[in-house]
Amino acid sequence: MNTFEPTRWEGQSGRIGRRQQRVEDDALLRGHGRYADDLAVAPGTLHAAVLRSPHAHARLLQVDASAALAMSGVHEVLTGEDIKRWARPFPVGVRQPMEHWCLAVDKVRHVGEPVAVVMAESRYLAEDALEAIRVEYEILPVAVDTEMAVAEDAPLLHESVGSNVVSERHFRYGDPERAFAEAEHRVSLKVCVPRSSCTPMECYAVLAEYEPASASYDVLSNFQGPYALHSVMARALNVPGNRLRLRTPPDSGGSFGIKQGVFPYVVMMGLAARKAGAPVKWVEDRLEHLQGASSATNRVTEIEAAVTGDGRVTAMRWDQIDDCGAYLRAPEPATFYRMHGNLTGAYAIEHLQVRNRVALTNKTPTGLNRGFGGPQIYFALERLMQRIAVELELDPLEVIRRNLVPSGSFPYRAAAGALLDSGDYPASVEQGVRDGGLDELLARRDAARRGGRLYGIGYTVAVEPSISNMGYITTAMTPEERRKAGPKNGAVSTATISVGPLGDVSAHVSSTPQGQGHRTVVAQVIAEVLGVPLESIRVNVELDTGKDAWSIASGNYSSRFSGAVAGAVYQAAMKVRDRLAGIAAAQWQVEAARIRFAEGQVRVDGSELTMPFGRLAGATHWAPGTLPEGEPGGLRETAFWSPPQLEAPDDDDRINSSLCYGFIFDYCGVEVDRITGRVTLDRYVTLHDAGRLLNPDLVDGQVRGAFAQGLGAALMEEFAYGDDGSFQSGTFADYLVPTSVEVPEPLILHRETPSPFTPLGAKGVGEGNNMSTPVCIANAVADALGIADIELPLTPSKVRTLIGIEEPPRPQGVGEDQMAPAAGGGSRLTASDSVTLPGSPQAVFDTLLDPETLQAIIPGCHALELTGENAYRADVTVGVGMIRARFDARVALSDLDPPHGLRLSGAGTSAMGSAEGSARIRLTEIEGGQTRLDYDYDATVGGKVASVGGRMLQSASRMIIGQIFARLAQRMGGAAPRPSLWQRLKILLTGRGGRS
Repeated sequence: MNTFEPTRWEGQSGRIGRRQQRVEDDALLRGHGRYADDLAVAPGTLHAAVLRSPHAHARLLQVDASAALAMSGVHEVLTGEDIKRWARPFPVGVRQPMEHWCLAVDKVRHVGEPVAVVMAESRYLAEDALEAIRVEYEILPVAVDTEMAVAEDAPLLHESVGSNVVSERHFRYGDPERAFAEAEHRVSLKVCVPRSSCTPMECYAVLAEYEPASASYDVLSNFQGPYALHSVMARALNVPGNRLRLRTPPDSGGSFGIKQGVFPYVVMMGLAARKAGAPVKWVEDRLEHLQGASSATNRVTEIEAAVTGDGRVTAMRWDQIDDCGAYLRAPEPATFYRMHGNLTGAYAIEHLQVRNRVALTNKTPTGLNRGFGGPQIYFALERLMQRIAVELELDPLEVIRRNLVPSGSFPYRAAAGALLDSGDYPASVEQGVRDGGLDELLARRDAARRGGRLYGIGYTVAVEPSISNMGYITTAMTPEERRKAGPKNGAVSTATISVGPLGDVSAHVSSTPQGQGHRTVVAQVIAEVLGVPLESIRVNVELDTGKDAWSIASGNYSSRFSGAVAGAVYQAAMKVRDRLAGIAAAQWQVEAARIRFAEGQVRVDGSELTMPFGRLAGATHWAPGTLPEGEPGGLRETAFWSPPQLEAPDDDDRINSSLCYGFIFDYCGVEVDRITGRVTLDRYVTLHDAGRLLNPDLVDGQVRGAFAQGLGAALMEEFAYGDDGSFQSGTFADYLVPTSVEVPEPLILHRETPSPFTPLGAKGVGEGNNMSTPVCIANAVADALGIADIELPLTPSKVRTLIGIEEPPRPQGVGEDQMAPAAGGGSRLTASDSVTLPGSPQAVFDTLLDPETLQAIIPGCHALELTGENAYRADVTVGVGMIRARFDARVALSDLDPPHGLRLSGAGTSAMGSAEGSARIRLTEIEGGQTRLDYDYDATVGGKVASVGGRMLQSASRMIIGQIFARLAQRMGGAAPRPSLWQRLKILLTGRGGRS
């Protein structure tokens, strides 16, 4: 449905609102994109590799890089001592005495925290040199669980703060106490939103150079903004803003918010270039990205509603804890306060009571993740609305309808300050019900349930904010603190348009896209205003802070492009058009209001007078003396736009945290498999009112992308940490993301009610389904199972637990090995197996006690030194997936019971992590003078090694243990044991072995 028809001049192209094919795609599909890693580097450029902490919490006692510096091709190593000499800690968004540096200087506070940077002549040499750096750690207790971290006796991450709660604010709007006292019902819920992250195809990339003559830094990076972080980086580098030139590449391979998190590496590599005296290039690998880049904020929320008998909510209480990881890293606590003004979502709820706490834990620092703040808010709010319906025995959709902001109330001021700009929420819901086929879906549910199947329907409404108010984060400060610091507000957008001597048009915008199609929309807007063909327009989206127009609000985040940036493009184009109209009017001696631009021509309305656009534009270059008085020539215009509606927070803590608010109505039908717990989407309907659609094809693409990411958050994606803080989701084997196979096609519906606050009436649309889809699916599963407590992601194992059925018997031939939490944290690996060896049990026993044999059978053992009776020190290299680590290990033989058995134990540490384990060995004589060796092993790994995830670790550990006994068989003169047919099939198909 399109309720908005843009005003058009007669004869114009009508490009705005058209389904225009993307102008970017030809180059990208042909492989001609130019990403950061594709760009040429200067001669002498060094390549960097980052040494990261294998421990979640430890004091740094010593970093010895002497052995690395002695290696051929290694030029320098950057350490915390250099950082303290040249740099400063990053500023944080709350007034607390915590220090966050680009490299660890006193302690490490999460696995993957950077400790040192090697600069070498190739990435290969730099990676090899990491193993030569010796770091001495003093291991400290960890705080991983959010609620345990806020307890008074929790281990402190920052002793100078004195608490792991670094910000606590209380808010009150209206009269919530009275509303709760008079309520007929109270409905409450506690929910936890887990950590997940963005997984763009391209990870971080930084190319940095230090210019000693001017004491300045020149950095190219796929940073996305907000450019408020430019000031953060400049302060960390201890230079004025004009001494940090930050540039972006022509193309960037996805972001979804996470590429704001590259800013610590911009500082790090700038300092690395300074120490090396040469340009330095660093490209992040996937393990680094998952382990140490950034994460969405996990949140614990207790929410309560005061409810009338018919399901009308009169008041709400929020008690929220945001887990921001090891450091409160800018722009956090943005996840809390971006949504603060519209905590009531799409509902007309007048009374609010809010408690916000920001907690620190020994996990990766958090940052922007598509829809940041929205998934956390709506999972609590929309689960609560579903529970209200269940507990009051009402229709969930009817509860939604009764609480919506009424038609005809816009602009609507929400309780916490959001000014909802436009919409008709009740009409949008009815359109979604009608056009999405809800009646058919209800009939499917009835039929499925009659057949004994688990089928549910979930509903969600959400308000999608766009164009963030640059002052919203200051809501984390008290009014007194804000008055001392000065007000912050607004959201400046910039665009520049110039017309060349031949009538060609060039545009530059201060937005850094990662595949959204900005060049296409900018060209459409210009083509509409100036009446020129798209082919004559070139759009530059590279940003150079050293020469381009930009502001701290610049960048590509918070869905600000269509409303703010495209609006600035429109205003700049109108400036150019008005100047050209004035020139043409002077030449033809007519009023400027009669000048029209269309189809590459300029003409006078109601007249035969016409000329090519290029000829008129060329006069400003070739014949400036012929221009009318006051016209300077040189057609170049820059527009700066900031809406007045984005005011600073007031003394009552009300904040219009965004300019525009789109509306989303989602519903879906799901079926749950009783045996496997798998959740299957039967149909997903999503209706969006994003104001005026500038290009419906691009809008649909953004909806599909956000839906796919929301589906992943609902069913698959979660960052897992061990009790010791070890990261256990470092590969796509354990951090599952949806592919095209798992993502069904949603039914996308549109309604257009233009925003009165943006130049083109457009709002943002790129983040909405990441906010609405997880809770919509969760509500459907809750409906299917008839339960109250839902925890994301809804993996089959979790759903089977919710169903509450007994585990079916293990299929024949499936091994007993398993991945389990270790008692002391980390990842625990256990399994059993057996091999047949030549010789008697005594001969096998004696062979195992032989040091030469022991060195030969341990995979990757370079040296074995006797340190005591049956005790050894070993130098061992072990590879697991993409991780290859050299361990300083201790090996021991104990519990000797000749010739019946013994225990083989080992423990080791490396720059990549730690490992310890033991194998209980039993020897039994069998026919033919042979021995059956049975073993049960139990191992624990931590640090970077653990990050490869359970599946790969389990497979690798089986392989390594199996190699030990295969080599023992060969050492004793026999052939390596041949696995059974079932074992060979398992290894072939899954890489898994074990005893059947």
